[in-house]
Amino acid sequence: MARRTTSSSTGTSPSPRNRTPQPLPRRRRTFGDFVKALGAFVALLVLLVGVPGALAVGVGWPLPHGAPRMDWLQREISVSTFVNALTVIVWFAWAQFTACVLVEVKAALSGVGMPGRVPGAGPSQLLARQLVAALLLVGAAAASFTPGLSQLGQSLEGNQHGSVAAAQQTPGLFAQQQEQAASSAAALAEQAADAADAAAHADGAAATEHGDTKYYRIQPPEGRHHDSLWEVAQRHLGDGRRYKEIYQLNKDRTQPDGSKLSEASLIRPGWILEMPGDAHGGELVEMPDAAPEVSQQVQQQIHDYAKTGDQQRGGAANRQNEQGDRDTAHIHVPRQRPAGEHEAGGRERHEPAAEAAQASQGAEDGGFTFGLPEALVGAPLLAAGLLGALGRRRRQALWQSALGAVGGRRGMEPPVPTGSAADAQDALLVGADPEGVRLLDLSLRGLATALAAESRPLPTVYAAWLGGNGDLHLQLAQPAGKPPTPWQLGQDQTFWMLARADAEQYEEVDTAAPYPGLVSLGTMDDSRLLLNLEAVPGIVSLSGSAADRAGVFASVAAELATNGWSDRMTITLVGFGEDLTPLAPNRLRHLDDVEALVETMEAETRQRRGALGAAGHDSVLTGRTGPAQHTRWAPHLVLLATEPSAEDAVTLAELAADAGRLGIGYLVGTESGDLPGAAWEMEITGEGKLLAPLLGLELDAQLLPVAQQRAVVELFVEADPERDPDGPTTTPPFLVDISEQGRPAVYARLVGSYEIIGLEAPDGERSPLLHEALALLLLHREGVHPRVLSAALWPRGVTEDVRDALVERLRGWLGADPDGTPRLGTDEAGRLTLAKSVVSDLDVLRSLYHEATQGKGVDSRVVRGRLLTDALVLVRGPLLADRPQGRYGWLTHEIIDAQLPLLVADIGLALSAFHLEKDRAEKAIEALNASMNSAPRDERLWNELLRATHATGDTDRLKRLAADLVTRSGARGLPPRTEALLDELLPAWRTDGAAVG
Repeated sequence: MARRTTSSSTGTSPSPRNRTPQPLPRRRRTFGDFVKALGAFVALLVLLVGVPGALAVGVGWPLPHGAPRMDWLQREISVSTFVNALTVIVWFAWAQFTACVLVEVKAALSGVGMPGRVPGAGPSQLLARQLVAALLLVGAAAASFTPGLSQLGQSLEGNQHGSVAAAQQTPGLFAQQQEQAASSAAALAEQAADAADAAAHADGAAATEHGDTKYYRIQPPEGRHHDSLWEVAQRHLGDGRRYKEIYQLNKDRTQPDGSKLSEASLIRPGWILEMPGDAHGGELVEMPDAAPEVSQQVQQQIHDYAKTGDQQRGGAANRQNEQGDRDTAHIHVPRQRPAGEHEAGGRERHEPAAEAAQASQGAEDGGFTFGLPEALVGAPLLAAGLLGALGRRRRQALWQSALGAVGGRRGMEPPVPTGSAADAQDALLVGADPEGVRLLDLSLRGLATALAAESRPLPTVYAAWLGGNGDLHLQLAQPAGKPPTPWQLGQDQTFWMLARADAEQYEEVDTAAPYPGLVSLGTMDDSRLLLNLEAVPGIVSLSGSAADRAGVFASVAAELATNGWSDRMTITLVGFGEDLTPLAPNRLRHLDDVEALVETMEAETRQRRGALGAAGHDSVLTGRTGPAQHTRWAPHLVLLATEPSAEDAVTLAELAADAGRLGIGYLVGTESGDLPGAAWEMEITGEGKLLAPLLGLELDAQLLPVAQQRAVVELFVEADPERDPDGPTTTPPFLVDISEQGRPAVYARLVGSYEIIGLEAPDGERSPLLHEALALLLLHREGVHPRVLSAALWPRGVTEDVRDALVERLRGWLGADPDGTPRLGTDEAGRLTLAKSVVSDLDVLRSLYHEATQGKGVDSRVVRGRLLTDALVLVRGPLLADRPQGRYGWLTHEIIDAQLPLLVADIGLALSAFHLEKDRAEKAIEALNASMNSAPRDERLWNELLRATHATGDTDRLKRLAADLVTRSGARGLPPRTEALLDELLPAWRTDGAAVG
């Protein structure tokens, strides 16, 4: 096949190609095709002409020739009566089949839309469709090409012509979509021009109003730490996260001392800062009505500084106009709402993980870096999915270790990651945005529920954009009317928008995930693009070097396998990713080659087409939600990293032609970028840019490089409950001296209400942050990365100087040991660590249990009993029982909520066994009941309580306990082990227990 080349207008190297999809190569007709066509023609001739002819000749007119009389009803039923009745039925069937043939022929010849449905003619219409298709096979093209996504980003001007041309060439339903896309693009071009004019007028008006602008003069330290933009924003704007607004207003403007503000973290006393219009506070100066205490010199400095702002604004406006003239042919992300529409909420609508990543990155630019993988830090949705899946894997390992133990626990502590795996885990903790994932899931399911309530179908969604302010924009394949409340129309009829504030009002609903095929590709203008691979009308091709493509494929696979807005799906990996399967063995499937893929997808495509026809659905969207809720409509997404041969590419393109309707998506890699039948073409560059010029996309690509990929997989492999039959190590990560001589200098009670002994209470304003930071460090004795600490305390981001100031306050609060060593230190890897003199009751609890079961208690029964009793006394309730609402959100990433109940249950079981050895059943029951206050659902405790109660010899008491157990189990019933134990201890429990209850 000839390769098509493109040249740039400048004569330089060709730009990244994203050409209008070309028709597939015409397949040469075989003798079998003509035989099939001849057979179809004969079959149609027999069914359409032969059947009525035979009925007319052989039977004649089957109905009575006159009006029926009463004596007609009294006649004897003869064979001719049955024949006439059957003939009428055959005539009706023939008429229905004829209508089906006419509908299918009209649709096939006109190429406009999908064929209409003939009422009650499912099998008949399917047969007609197959016969008509076979008949037209020899005269039609083997494959048609599918349209480009001219609406993805809304092509403007230059791209409109290509879209219209493609629409004129593309047959069927896709032609209508292309025409609608072209008209939408034209409308958007007009809107963009209006917006540019409005922005120019706004800039001009702002430049003339500087006289009312407020200014702030940086004050000297005066015994305190130096001022920062964050604290200025906190005092005068009410939110430290708005420091970026102050920075943008004053960036690169000359200060009175001749220097310039070039970094958000570096400001000096005596500098002047222009403030946003809503700034407030006594230290502000409003010109020209300056406060009397402002000297003439300062007033002159502010006037001079304001002039530099005029020049900067004017230059920026001119540059914006020039840029707008150059960019009118490009596509832009959805327009964001004006700032005033979401400022009322206290500027809380920024994307949390993006804020954290930007703030942390800005801090590192100041000269100190911690070396975390930025690919994971900058991928908030991917990081949240991986972190959630890792937490579930570790909890599963804990429970399997607990329930599978025989004669004692096999282990509780997951292995502490080291090296690159530890860095990857820290990067996940810093970058993850679980709240964003939760809101995205709630928004999509809420939309599906609202549409189902209105008996409206789900619109086809090509992409979703997550704006920097947290708003969600859905980009539709075609206009679908007014969205249900609280959704709104976006910049045109093909955008539906949901504000973050409205998304937060959604609650959990029991409906299937409507768009599980959405996956992040990258960011553009502070907006994150999620492409719906499932809805693409054909293949998506990805060109670029093999290494760069591998980063994109791994990122897509990892996010699809672990995301939080999908119920279930199948992801087939070909040419890569065999080592990725530990991330989600139930979702990820690896095939060896393209041949196996073609065989698999041909079978599944046939099966899905048949299932859709039998169910009477036009697409998977109409069957996935609403009353049907068909689970078989889960998407199947194919990721093929290696370029297929020309023959295989044609086969895949033919399969993908109807894939969007069937819920199957294809992402295929190619070296050259010239893939037959590709609907959308993208290219990944060595600089990490994802380009698709005709789609109007130039994204900062989301990648998962090989090094980070291996580190993430290592985390999952280490957490695999089936990996080591002996389970993880039973040694706690930190053992304390539990003797009288080992009394700590600082003791924190975390199990129950939070209390600290040995330190003076900090002042009220800083106390919550210091307490939370100390709790995080106490739960991670291996050390906490500073960026992890920052992300935990400020999920929406904070600057480096604010974080470092808190660390210094924490260090000062904790103080130093008698030898002068600070109790808060830093290890070789830069992680914050606590001294051994700072301990928590959880550390003591673990150490007591370890010493009782693996230390001195092994050889001394008396010591074992005392240690276990002391341990159980420490349990005062759940972890951090009185933590304030809205804080400690990082606990959702931890597994301590699963570890603590298991530890308490282990202590109760050990103490119960200790007492039962001496036939002290009542003491054993007392220990078990105390443990069940913290672990009420642990099956092991209930089983041991049954044994201890049986040991008392009180049958009635055992019956009451059995009845209570049956009541607690509810509709699910008792676990098999508990049922077997009751059969052994109380054979008549099924009847006696019910009677007692």
